[in-house]
Amino acid sequence: MTMQSYSRREEARDTVPPAEAIYVYEAPVRIWHWINAVSIMVLAVTGYLIGSPLPTQPGEVSAHFLMGYIRFAHFTAAYLFAIGLAGRAYWAIVGNHHAREMFWVPVFSREYWLDTFAMLRYYAFLGPTPRQFSGHNPLSRFAMFFVFLLVSLFMSVTGFALYGEGAQAGSWQQIAFGWVRPLLGQSQGVHTWHHLGMWAILIFVILHVYAAIREDIMGRQSVVGSMISGYRTFKK
Repeated sequence: MTMQSYSRREEARDTVPPAEAIYVYEAPVRIWHWINAVSIMVLAVTGYLIGSPLPTQPGEVSAHFLMGYIRFAHFTAAYLFAIGLAGRAYWAIVGNHHAREMFWVPVFSREYWLDTFAMLRYYAFLGPTPRQFSGHNPLSRFAMFFVFLLVSLFMSVTGFALYGEGAQAGSWQQIAFGWVRPLLGQSQGVHTWHHLGMWAILIFVILHVYAAIREDIMGRQSVVGSMISGYRTFKK
């Protein structure tokens, strides 16, 4: 599907009668979603502690490995996050058309922007309930691409750049991402941007959870449950 193919007529295939269920999210997408959610939680907590370490522990330094465990958890979650993102990109190619919605936005479509502004008015309690979508609505699609996906790529690149600094010259992380540090102000600059990216992801997560629960209640459709069963249902 190309960006020019977005139209109300084609999107009508995703608009279903009330109480009917359609299969939207395939198993790999659902598995990735929940693994990704856990990874982000671990990355946020451990990343914050890496940036603002806990007070010094009593006793001999050699008896404590707390920061080592925190860093190990952060690196493990980071690899899960990055590998999961690559796997999600692969499934966008081989999966159904809903799997591709996160990776492109029909920015040249007038109908898309009309639907997006209708969703904005709806979320601001200024407009009526817009038409329903089986997959991501236009506003969530915009947020998934321009906020979640792009910031996630930025976090992966800056994260591996910082990891390469510790892995030192010759490591694949340093070879592949060593160019990032001088571009963003050396090590401290990359740390700062990486830290700010974490807060951007957390703000997105808060709004994402709010919007999903709100749609379950006010939109009369299953949103949270659809990421468990894969089916989107609509109520009268």
